[in-house]
Amino acid sequence: MTATEDRARLVIDLAARTEFSFVSMSEPDRLAVDVRAGTFSVPQPSADSDSGSLVTSYVIEQVAGDRVRTTLSLAGPAQVQQAYVLDAFNDQPARLVVDIIPADAEIFAANVERDRLVSDAAAAKIAESTPAGGSELPIGSRPLVVIDPGHGGIDSGAEAPNGVREKDIVLAFSLRLQELLVESGRFDVALTRESDVYLRLEERVAMARTNKADLFIAIHADSFQQPEIRGASVYTRDENATDVLDKVLADTENKSDVIAGFSMPQMAPEVVDILLDLMRREMRVQSFLAAQAIVHQLEPSVALRRFPVRQADFFVLQAPDIPSVLVELGFLSNASDIANLTRSEWRDRTAEAIARGISSYFDSLEKPE
Repeated sequence: MTATEDRARLVIDLAARTEFSFVSMSEPDRLAVDVRAGTFSVPQPSADSDSGSLVTSYVIEQVAGDRVRTTLSLAGPAQVQQAYVLDAFNDQPARLVVDIIPADAEIFAANVERDRLVSDAAAAKIAESTPAGGSELPIGSRPLVVIDPGHGGIDSGAEAPNGVREKDIVLAFSLRLQELLVESGRFDVALTRESDVYLRLEERVAMARTNKADLFIAIHADSFQQPEIRGASVYTRDENATDVLDKVLADTENKSDVIAGFSMPQMAPEVVDILLDLMRREMRVQSFLAAQAIVHQLEPSVALRRFPVRQADFFVLQAPDIPSVLVELGFLSNASDIANLTRSEWRDRTAEAIARGISSYFDSLEKPE
C-alpha cells in the first residue's frame, strides 16, 4: 500500500485472476475492496500511513468463506480511479492494482447510499458476479495500454553531457503519460517498470503479451554522434530501417541487454522464422495507425524529425499479437532537445499530445467500417 494526500495505490498479490468489487462507507469514511479468495496472508493485520495521506490505515479480514475484504480508512471522501489485474509474470504473482483518488463529498455520499442498499447476502455472492455495491470494474472492460519506459537499473541508456540520463527522463515521462491516460477514464494503464529497475527486452515484450495488452508503447530518448540531429519520432517495427540512423538506434537498443551484462537467449533459425511469420499484417497496420495518430497530435506541439513516422527493427516491437510503437522523445546529444526533455512544461505538453493520439487511435477502431 502506498499513499499520498493526492492518491493511493493498493496492490494485492493473487494466486490467480479473480473477481473483485468495491464498497464505500461513511462515519467514518472508508473504502472496502472485496476479492474472491479462500485465504489470505499479510505481515500485519493493520498498517498506518503517514499523516496527511489519503489512506490513513487499512485492515484485511476474511468476511466470508470465499471473500477477503481490505478496508481502507480514508482521510476524506475518495473513489476508485481505476482497477485492473495483471497476470503472473516470471517470479511475480498475479496482482490486483487499485488506484484511489479524492472525490467530491457529493459523489462519495452517493456511492455510500448506493452501496448501503446492497445487503451483506448480496455482497457474499461476488462469486456469482454480483458486485458488493454494484461498482465492480469488470476485468478487461477497458483497453489495456502498457507503457514501457526504456532502460533502467544498471542500464542507464543514453546520457547527456550534463549528466541527464535517459532512464530517468523516460520514467518520469511515462509516469506522467500514465496519469493522463488514467484520468481520461478510458484506459487501464500499466508500466513495465515504475522505478529504477532493470528489465531484459524480452521481459518487457512478454509482460505485454501475458496481460493481453491492447497497445504497447515504448518510451525512449536516444543520442547520436551528430549533435544537430533532434526532434521526436514514432517507430513501428520493420526489419529494414528507414535510414542509417534508424538502423543505428535500433541496433543500440537491441544490444542493451548485452551492454548491461546479459545476453539474449539463443534461438534456432527456424524459430526466428516462425516469429517473423507471426508478425501478422493486421498488427503492422494497427501499429502504423497508432503511430500516425500519435504523430498527428504531436505535430502542433513539439519539434519532430523529418518523416516522423518511421520504421526500424526494435526488439521491443516484435510482439506478433499486440500493436506496438516506440516513441523517441528527442536526442540527449542535442542541446535544444536536452533543454526540452528536462522541462516539466514540455513534458506535460508532449505527454498530453501522446495521450490524445492514443485516444484518437482507439476511437478509429470503434468506428464502423
